Amino acid sequence: MYYVYILQSEKDSRFYTGLTNDLSRRLGKHNSGQMHSTKAHAPFKLMYCEEYETRVEAREREKFFKTGAGRELRSIILETNNIPR
Repeated sequence: MYYVYILQSEKDSRFYTGLTNDLSRRLGKHNSGQMHSTKAHAPFKLMYCEEYETRVEAREREKFFKTGAGRELRSIILETNNIPR
């Protein structure tokens, strides 16, 4: 299984979208500063996650979330699920 996830920085409220096959391990890496791209913004909280059978499917969804339409959908998803931002 592969996961597309959305994190929010507890430091500056920025969002980060990524994909992994081990969500708990990846979240730990983000929060411990082991991920170069998010090191300056740690710690993070998991805001949303989707599960996919293949890496190809997950990568396509991750790419979508990084577009303007994907960021709009992210806002709708977080609002619909009553997730504070």
